Amino acid sequence: MDVLRFEWDPDKDSENISKHGVSFADAQLAFVDERCIIAEDRLHSAEEARYYCIGRVDRGILSVIFTVRSDVIRIITAGFWRKGKVRYERESSLYR
Repeated sequence: MDVLRFEWDPDKDSENISKHGVSFADAQLAFVDERCIIAEDRLHSAEEARYYCIGRVDRGILSVIFTVRSDVIRIITAGFWRKGKVRYERESSLYR
């Protein structure tokens, strides 16, 4: 089994906790959800390819914006945003 490796900027992590109430350490858990959605974030991929992961964690449906650098997932931001929850619930209902 491949092991996912994560990294992030500690200052952005602190900012994300203050702004969105989610640490990047907790954001990693969205990737463990077997029904998580991973897709390219075309709107914000100007300088480098960015992606989002929408997955269920203990507190709800979490959206994580990230990029991949040298096989490491670099978390950019994360939050419990309505748009991600709606997409997750819509796409997950296809598997019921």
